Amino acid sequence: MNGVGDGHGLWSLVLLNTCVFVGFAYSFFKPTTSRDWKVFGAYSTFIAALFAEVYGYPLTMLLFHGWLAARVEDADLFGHEARHFWSLLMRNHSNPDPHTGALRFLSFATVLAGFVLLAMAWHVLHLAQRRDRVAATGPYRSIRHPQYVALALIMLGLLLHWPTLPTLSGLPLLLAMYLRLAISEERELTREFGEAWRDYAAMTPRFIPALRGDHRRHAE
Repeated sequence: MNGVGDGHGLWSLVLLNTCVFVGFAYSFFKPTTSRDWKVFGAYSTFIAALFAEVYGYPLTMLLFHGWLAARVEDADLFGHEARHFWSLLMRNHSNPDPHTGALRFLSFATVLAGFVLLAMAWHVLHLAQRRDRVAATGPYRSIRHPQYVALALIMLGLLLHWPTLPTLSGLPLLLAMYLRLAISEERELTREFGEAWRDYAAMTPRFIPALRGDHRRHAE
């Protein structure tokens, strides 16, 4: 299709997959503030860019075609198999099935964990906002920003299965943006809740849960 094989140019699948991943995340994230929209907008852009290459135009394959052709024998680099980059690189060694291999299940588990965490975090946050108090139960007992972590897990899980050059290079920038937004959010929470927020933040890591159950120390 347009000289790049039948595995691409499937723009209806680009639209469908983007709508599914963005719509499902929206149903739990429910952005309201300008900060929320920045966070969700960055996630949505990542998802659209990923599926635009997976099913639309194979930019990564075009850029690395010569390098891959010298290392992968008898493979259609613009077909369906080339979407699964890691399996493609291992093809001559173990011939893994990209649909049943361990990396596929790890990808699925990571994405699922992200969506579950996002749903759990939204429920706790929504209840805390209604009661005008600090969200400190459920996943908020372990980390201060589970929604940011959830979106990061979804994006990471997708990259484990479908790594592309634009999304691999863009993910660190998105994570850095999430860090800045989280710090800005914490300043506002400090002004709003004062000592209650400072006590909670002192006991709870920002993004990565403590290795032990002792949260009575700073995570930073």
